[in-house]
Amino acid sequence: MHIFGIMMAVFGITIFMGLPIAYSIGISGITALVMSGMSIEFIAKTAFTGLDSYTFLAIPMFILAGLLMETGGISKRLVRLASSLVGDIYGGLGIVTIFACFFFAAISGSSPATVAAIGSMMIPAMEKEKYDTAFAGALTAAAGSLGVLVPPSITMIIYAITAEVSIGELFMAGFLPGILIAISLMITVYFISKKKGYRNVHAKKANLKDFLAAFSDAKWSLATPLIILGGIYSGVFTPTESAIVAVLYAFIIGVFVHKEIKLKEIPDILTKAALTTSTVVIILGFAIAFARYLTLAQIPQQLAQIILSWTNNVYMIYLLFIILAFITGTFMATEAQILIFTPMFLPILKNLGVSPIHFGIIFIIAAQLGFLTPPVGVNLFVAQGLTNCSMVTISRRVAPFLVAMTITQLLLMFFPSIVMFVPKLFF
Repeated sequence: MHIFGIMMAVFGITIFMGLPIAYSIGISGITALVMSGMSIEFIAKTAFTGLDSYTFLAIPMFILAGLLMETGGISKRLVRLASSLVGDIYGGLGIVTIFACFFFAAISGSSPATVAAIGSMMIPAMEKEKYDTAFAGALTAAAGSLGVLVPPSITMIIYAITAEVSIGELFMAGFLPGILIAISLMITVYFISKKKGYRNVHAKKANLKDFLAAFSDAKWSLATPLIILGGIYSGVFTPTESAIVAVLYAFIIGVFVHKEIKLKEIPDILTKAALTTSTVVIILGFAIAFARYLTLAQIPQQLAQIILSWTNNVYMIYLLFIILAFITGTFMATEAQILIFTPMFLPILKNLGVSPIHFGIIFIIAAQLGFLTPPVGVNLFVAQGLTNCSMVTISRRVAPFLVAMTITQLLLMFFPSIVMFVPKLFF
């Protein structure tokens, strides 16, 4: 365990020196290998073989699909549909933002893409109605985090591969938690808006005619999750194939139906998707090697003995994990968290009767919180770019939403039947 301690110390030091997360993981891994007398070729070989996975192909495809949907007019149609449901209540535009993020998350599978797509429209709209700019940005960042929980989700795919569980079952398990977190955010928005007087004075009361018109306009957008998830659950195609179907569908709708994507824009969209994918893949490669070393060094087993010597109460271990995931989420990318902590904590909790699907959902919610905590809170950086507010100001405004999401996470932890209800209907 002393090598593990030194490795984590090196990791922490390099993180706080400002090195990118991938390099920090690589340097700490090399340190452990050298101290163990192992060849550093282990990292290159393990990273290469670990990434050589058919299932991982879903990641660049869902990233590309999200960009095509953002450019192709799908997101603005979802916003209009959400607006027709909300009307002129307190915090109406904030609630519309949450609705729209929920719908778009079920299409893009990516949190930053959801924040960018919905925030670019909703933040200016909220500013026009005298909402505080930092509040609008924080709300969009929080609602955009639904992208990792509402299926299909890139984060879910990475966890499913790491934990060796069914991607389809994990997708199913995300529905109810996603709805509950969205509701908790809406309640938070409503009470803050009522206190601050945020209200869309130009909005009409919700009525059936406007809803039907908006629904008709958004029908192609709403069909996307039905095609993707329906194809997976019916067995027509695998999750990886569904990502490719999503790309083709988004391209056809954006170019030929909505006609909002010009063919000359395709190279730029492909370039953005490649850059985003490369960032994720570099982190994944080093994190896979890092996790493989931990397994070979039997760190998870040693950690299990230490934790179980303190307590064998499943909820106490869960709480320990949630606290650790929250702290590390402030400086560690979600992909790295999943690949490092899953082999550490999942065996312990499985031996105590916890379902790996339930653990995965709790873990993914913890990852959501990581998107909202500086200095590596990706959603906050996207929202900051859209609002031009300081990171400190947005971080303060996002605090009530973090509290609401944490309360929901604890509810789901203590009542696993909520998470497992939908999967048990189908599996």
